[in-house]
Amino acid sequence: MKVRLVDLAHTRSGDKGDTANVGVIALRPEWYPVISAQLTRERVAAHFKGMIDGDVERFELPNLNALNFLLHGALDGGGTLSLKTDAQGKVYSTALLRMVLDVPDAEAKAAGMPEAPR
Repeated sequence: MKVRLVDLAHTRSGDKGDTANVGVIALRPEWYPVISAQLTRERVAAHFKGMIDGDVERFELPNLNALNFLLHGALDGGGTLSLKTDAQGKVYSTALLRMVLDVPDAEAKAAGMPEAPR
């Protein structure tokens, strides 16, 4: 089943220098295990390919039903150095919410996840 991340989680983002961080918080505790399994470091790096130059780190916060990603090389040197129109990390959270996850049907239905519109 295709499930939009925006239907499962909300996000917060910020920046420090050339690194953006994106926190992904499950809207329901029962959705966290699926988000955690699907939203890998590699998948996030592929989602932002061409937008970031560095590595992606992932940190798990299961007590908060959340993940936190550090996107290194995301801000072209940072707000004071970059010539980008928006050299801050705030847009990365919205961009990540656009991801569509492929969740096994049985798992998605058992967790009560909404199917992505076609």
